[in-house]
This record gives sequence, structure tokens and C-alpha cells, in this order.
Amino acid sequence: VQLQASGGGLVQAGGSLRLSCAASGRTFNMGWFRQAPGKAREFVAAISWSGGSTTYADSVKGRFTISRDNAKNTVYLQMNSLKPEDPAVYYCAASKVYYSTNYDYWGQGTLVTVSS
Repeated sequence: VQLQASGGGLVQAGGSLRLSCAASGRTFNMGWFRQAPGKAREFVAAISWSGGSTTYADSVKGRFTISRDNAKNTVYLQMNSLKPEDPAVYYCAASKVYYSTNYDYWGQGTLVTVSS
């Protein structure tokens, strides 16, 4: 399984970005994580293989939306109202188990920068 994340960039605080994660192979439960410099990687959002279940970290709830298009084998993370605490490298990951504590496959990451 290969995961290719894209869509990162520089945006002003309050702005929006949409990240994409294209996956090869079978359909998995998917998640987005992020890691800021000097900080541990943290969970952002998860979506089940069907798209019927989603889970969000409290820090992004109401601002970020995870979705997927299984016909394109792609998962998205719509990020609105970006804040100065959101900049990080964002990673997508795939798991056989929904909202897993251990993801089986990881993408390479895409950098999100927020200017104030």
C-alpha cells in the first residue's frame, strides 16, 4: 500500500486548505495525523473505510472535516479557520482497524504553514 499526501502550503490564519491522500491498493480505514516541530505526532481525524464513521481531535472539531471518495481511493482533510497552532507536517495513514492506535501504512507528509 502506498499513500501520497498533497495539498499543503502557506495560508493566512483564518484561511482554508484541503489536503488529499491518494492510496493504492485496497480500501482501508484512514486517519490524518500531524507533527509540529519539537512536538510529538498527534491524531487529527479518522474515517472508516465506508466513510460512515468519523472521529476528530478536540482541537480541530468543528473546523476540520475528513471525507473520502472510494472511487478515487482518496481521502481528504478540509481545514477551515486555520489557527496559528495548526502548522505542522500532516500525515495520512491507513489501518485495518477503524480509529486504531496503530496504523499499518503511512504517507510521506505534507507541510502546512499558517501565517498570522
